[in-house]
Amino acid sequence: MECPHLSSSVCIAPDSAKFPNGSPSSWCCSVCRSNKSPWVCLTCSSVHCGRYVNGHAKKHYEDAQIPLTNHKKSEKQEKAQHTVCMDCSSYSTYCYRCDDFVVNDTKLGLVQKVREHLQNLENSAFTADRHRKRKLLENSSLNSKLLKVNGSTTAICATGLRNLGNTCFMNAILQSLSNIEQFCCYFKELPAVELRNGKTAGRRTYHTRSQGDNNVSLVEEFRKTLCALWQGSQTAFSPESLFYVVWKIMPNFRGYQQQDAHEFMRYLLDHLHLELQGGFNGISRSSILQENSTLSASNKCCINGASTVVTAIFGGILQNEVNCLICGTESRKFDPFLDLSLDIPSQFRNKRSKNQENGPVCSLRDCLRSFTDLEELDETELYMCHKCKKKQKSTKKFWIQKLPKVLCLHLKRFHWTAYLRNKVDTYVEFPLRGLDMKCYLLEPENSGPENCLYDLAAVVVHHGSGQAEDLEFPGGLLAKDLVLSLLWLGFAPWPGSFVMPGAR
Repeated sequence: MECPHLSSSVCIAPDSAKFPNGSPSSWCCSVCRSNKSPWVCLTCSSVHCGRYVNGHAKKHYEDAQIPLTNHKKSEKQEKAQHTVCMDCSSYSTYCYRCDDFVVNDTKLGLVQKVREHLQNLENSAFTADRHRKRKLLENSSLNSKLLKVNGSTTAICATGLRNLGNTCFMNAILQSLSNIEQFCCYFKELPAVELRNGKTAGRRTYHTRSQGDNNVSLVEEFRKTLCALWQGSQTAFSPESLFYVVWKIMPNFRGYQQQDAHEFMRYLLDHLHLELQGGFNGISRSSILQENSTLSASNKCCINGASTVVTAIFGGILQNEVNCLICGTESRKFDPFLDLSLDIPSQFRNKRSKNQENGPVCSLRDCLRSFTDLEELDETELYMCHKCKKKQKSTKKFWIQKLPKVLCLHLKRFHWTAYLRNKVDTYVEFPLRGLDMKCYLLEPENSGPENCLYDLAAVVVHHGSGQAEDLEFPGGLLAKDLVLSLLWLGFAPWPGSFVMPGAR
């Protein structure tokens, strides 16, 4: 948002000597001495921890408020508000009076200058630390051996994502996508924007927020988020810069309201595909391929032509057959898809639990069968027959012509009757391994059995009963979690052995 308080709140010099020494991302809170989520006040340069640690940055702002006896504030009083602060890790700026992140700057560009100064401090600390470690290795007789702890190499710890305010819908999808190995590896192997531009070779890279609103790159911020999740150097990562880019290019997700995770995943994949398809930050696809020699041949072909890694991994093809019941004319259409949205069959919609009623339990295969069964279109969906020259009764059937490498299935949990929308709480069973999709294929005889089997990789569960509901990513993949499931994500086998990644 455009903050009106910057001119009166940003008072420190960009190269202020009041800044602590060392890496800004590891600065300690002046109250509790925690080095987690440090924020620097842009009025007095004091450092405090964020609201998800002990909240001393917000308390610093609250303590600085001056009781006013009249409605008009003096310039001195306005400056004493300590309203604006900057995240020492992501360099995002936040205003406590607006209670929102800030995207604008002062007329003199002081916010950007402070950001660049903190980046320089971080780079200097990083270079010094790397030089120190190199010296230690040179002086050590074990410099040619892997450092081991208790006889085994140090394990990388799983990294979580901080909730920025009703952003669990985004975090759940990011964690799920980070478990898709080939998809994740492709983005992690991409060179950073600064390295592609040849401006800061050999230096650490940071968020595209500092490069101006016109140059934001979803691919770059997505790459950095995946790298942070897999580095294991911190217990939690704050994806503010990615969220900022989402705001810029996906207006539907602006603000801190609760959002639909499935809708976000579709927008995210679509925009990643478009950005990769046309090159990003002004870089052509050919230059990306030339500069990134580490990409495998299979990944390179994903961004040639109209295809990208998104469509190569998630893309499938549906065949839609419509038959006129009057003249028998058949119409066929091929539709690409990144996921399939499945209705819960009507005979199961009133079964809220596994043991509530006698009879069979709804399974994922029932939903898939309902999706691909021959269906007679009702009066509101009459087909325009080009032979009869008018709308006629007809039948419709879906076939899957091509299965994707990673199959995303979305269970529709709402059912419309007249003008009312009802939540469908039906219990649905699904396999953890070996979901066989062969019987839904147009030409199953041309697909080997091993190419039609999927193993479960991730589940995003939708809790609540309203339109704007909380979304959570479960720690375990239990059948009971699918009672309110939103997204089902599976793997098709890749060449070589396959190991199902665990939930984060």
